[in-house]
Amino acid sequence: MPQSTIVAAEPQVPARHWPVPEERRTVTVLFVDIVGSTALVDRLDPEDVRELQRAYFDTVARVLRRWHGVVEKYIGDAVMALFGARESDGFDAYRAVRAGLEIQQALDRRPLVAGTTIRVRVGVATGEAVVDLAAARDGGHGAASGAVITTAARLQEYAPPAAVVVCAATHRATAGLVKQRRLTPVTVPNRVPPMGVWHAVGPATPPVRRHDGPLVGRRRELATARDQIVRAVRERSPRWVSLVGPSGSGRSRLLHELTRAVGTVDGTPVRWCVASCPPYPDQPLAPVADLVRGLARAGAGEPLPAVREPLAAVLAGLLAPARLAAARPALERLLAAPDGTAAAAEGVGWCQEVLLRLAARGPVVVAVDDLDRAAPAVDRFLHGLFIAAAARGLPLVVVALHTPDRADALAVASDRADAPAAAPDRRCRVSVGPLAPVQSGRLLRHLLARAGQQVSLVDRLLPLVGGLPGHAEAYVRSLVDGADPVAPPVPDDVRRAVGAELDRLDGVGRAVMMAAATLGARFTPAAVERLLGWTPGRARPLLYALVEAGLVVTRPAGTYAVQTPALRQVAADRLPRRVRARFAHRAVGADPVGRAAGAEAVGHVTPAPHRTDAVRPAPLRAARPGRPATVPPSGRRSPDRPEAAPRPVDPARPAAALSVVGPETPRAAIGPAVPVGSAGPAGPAAVASVGPRRPGRSPATVTPARGASSDAPVAPPTEVAPNAGPVPPVRRRGPGAARDGHPAQRRLVVVPLGALPGPPAESGPPVRRPAPPGLPAGPVRASAAA
Repeated sequence: MPQSTIVAAEPQVPARHWPVPEERRTVTVLFVDIVGSTALVDRLDPEDVRELQRAYFDTVARVLRRWHGVVEKYIGDAVMALFGARESDGFDAYRAVRAGLEIQQALDRRPLVAGTTIRVRVGVATGEAVVDLAAARDGGHGAASGAVITTAARLQEYAPPAAVVVCAATHRATAGLVKQRRLTPVTVPNRVPPMGVWHAVGPATPPVRRHDGPLVGRRRELATARDQIVRAVRERSPRWVSLVGPSGSGRSRLLHELTRAVGTVDGTPVRWCVASCPPYPDQPLAPVADLVRGLARAGAGEPLPAVREPLAAVLAGLLAPARLAAARPALERLLAAPDGTAAAAEGVGWCQEVLLRLAARGPVVVAVDDLDRAAPAVDRFLHGLFIAAAARGLPLVVVALHTPDRADALAVASDRADAPAAAPDRRCRVSVGPLAPVQSGRLLRHLLARAGQQVSLVDRLLPLVGGLPGHAEAYVRSLVDGADPVAPPVPDDVRRAVGAELDRLDGVGRAVMMAAATLGARFTPAAVERLLGWTPGRARPLLYALVEAGLVVTRPAGTYAVQTPALRQVAADRLPRRVRARFAHRAVGADPVGRAAGAEAVGHVTPAPHRTDAVRPAPLRAARPGRPATVPPSGRRSPDRPEAAPRPVDPARPAAALSVVGPETPRAAIGPAVPVGSAGPAGPAAVASVGPRRPGRSPATVTPARGASSDAPVAPPTEVAPNAGPVPPVRRRGPGAARDGHPAQRRLVVVPLGALPGPPAESGPPVRRPAPPGLPAGPVRASAAA
């Protein structure tokens, strides 16, 4: 019901820069409302209503901030919040459900003002929305738009009192992390079939992942990590081994194989203590508590009664009776409540002491998976344990698994007094990168056969998985769930993980990734700058940073490529339609309304409107005395447009460049000139690529490109004999462009280096040509082939 609300003033923070101000994002929306608010307000005094509202809104806002939600708006007694609106960590739906459960726990039947109690309903929905990134903050009304908002509001209306109801997408995103019970499907007007809903009951312990398939690849990484453990045992010197790789690279599987491969060293048994960091744990010291359970040979998450007796037996053989009397209750308090309090911190100290005493008797390996999710207290614990082991000369190994963007915990020790313990010879970073194509194919064949799918789908899935085992499993699982095998979409869990990697960038880096994703398989810094409207030279250092972050890889001839197909797809899908159209317009200088947005890449040859094939250059004729080398025309020559004779080359002219221009192409969209044989914004595959000299051929040859796709391989640089002289001009008509006197002719012309971009050349008067729709007409330099 409409009524006034109390909203605290938002502190002023510096605005962030967003070159792409809006994105299409997968967000999770939470709606919470009071049950029976009308009757409640009617029987209360206005001052009591105000106090009740203040307590209610303060409680909801505090819980939402704790789970990193953004209050989008207040609607009467209802509160709408967004999760993953500006930045995502891959667990937006999980955070939203946990926030809803905590809101219920804090408000349901709890006296707020003068003994008055309230009940609330919560609805959570996940889906795509267009988000204004600058407005995605508390009180940023209208920050998101999409059907997911209406769905969340509907779920809140249908939810029972004191319940949290989620949609099917949220259910899939939180499976295994939240206990859920399916409810009767809800019939929503204008929606067929009925909408599936689930009742979120509470958090669940993540299941232990099974690794029952064969290990494909990773032999070198496994051998490197194993050698470090063997050296630590034989030299009685601690080691810190980091298994670093992106999400889905198989770090956990490598750890599993490592525990099996290193059971003993020279006949001495190795004791393993393994823990994992769940997303947003209620207790920050839960991984340390799981290490204590590992000492007692108990599983992760085992209750205290099941651990008490085995733990006592381990401690009795390590500690004197006086110290045992203090250590045992402290460790039991840590197991009961690893919440970071002083009592739990005492148990952490005793855990470190027990591990060191075990290492004094035999080798110990402490492994922590997903360390990038850990609280700072876990980092401090591991660092202190390693430094103490180095001071005592103990065979203790710390194995840390995390993503590439996270710095190693020992990096902070380089400027401290204990820096010798973190010496480079005691640290080893094992990069877990993508699998080779042959290994990915083997893995896919095994997964498809085990899932009962056609093994022939390997050829279709191999280009999509990007060499990541986790992505391969997700794609096969999506096929089992009914995904289209002809064009499999990016699975939801892959999309969440890849989106989290993309959102670790700031607004500028994210814009570079989205622009690069629209440019084809390979792109250049100049092409990115053209799409974003930047000055030359600005994109190159940003691409260097993206290469260091593992999101972009370098390719020959100064080109780059997005690391994985899934990352490229997710980045491109975030662009709104009008931004895609603007990028396509800047890329080829054509009308964005008359062509599908994003259909063309920078430097691709745009055919005439009635043709869809791309320019395929013909072989270059070898130069003869008195006649320069030329490219024969493709197709028939129009009777009313005779073929112009080849123009001789002036030896005094500088080296030439290839550029694709047409009557409707503005000079600003042509871009800088590209030397023959180099990979410019168009890429060598977009036009004629100059290949190496072959026996019996002219020193400078042109290799026909296979279509205009940027996926074609990059040609090597030009090899020109010392006596070959200047490169002759090359001319090329688009196929069918000049047939029947068609006016929209595209030509491949020779332009001197340095002439583009820049002022019109002095060799001829300016020629005014029709500009594309939406661009002002201006003078364009008359080319030699005009």
